[in-house]
Amino acid sequence: MPIRPSAKAIIIQDNALLAIKKRDRKGDYYILPGGGQDYGEALHDALRRECQEEIGTTVDVGNLLFVRDYIGQNHEFADDESERQAHALELMFACSLPVGATVTKGSHPDEGQIGVEWLPLDRIHQFRLYPLTMRDHVANPGCLRERQAVYLGDVN
Repeated sequence: MPIRPSAKAIIIQDNALLAIKKRDRKGDYYILPGGGQDYGEALHDALRRECQEEIGTTVDVGNLLFVRDYIGQNHEFADDESERQAHALELMFACSLPVGATVTKGSHPDEGQIGVEWLPLDRIHQFRLYPLTMRDHVANPGCLRERQAVYLGDVN
């Protein structure tokens, strides 16, 4: 199975992180907006397109903050065959919403997406936000000002 790069948006506004809400057998969980890059598509263009589809608005793309591998066979969902075969490379960018933008569930939501929510940073550890290690990073508002991208490793 090929590795497909994806771009994710870290959008923090009014001390809250914008996240895609999904649900599985364990309950609600959250992921960052964004998704897979198509052949011939620049990474920033992929991120803007994915955000338009998932949160109903494009985004202004800033600096690369984090890089994450996800090798499914190494994580909690490895009992699912499709997850076991997954290998994703996610590049997470600091993003902002254009002036006057309204966030809604987009016209082409992510598979399994049930909504869009703002997660308060002071309670971020109470949410099942993937990758889980992101909670520590975004809980510190200074994460958006980091100058050099951080490789998170193969994390869930």
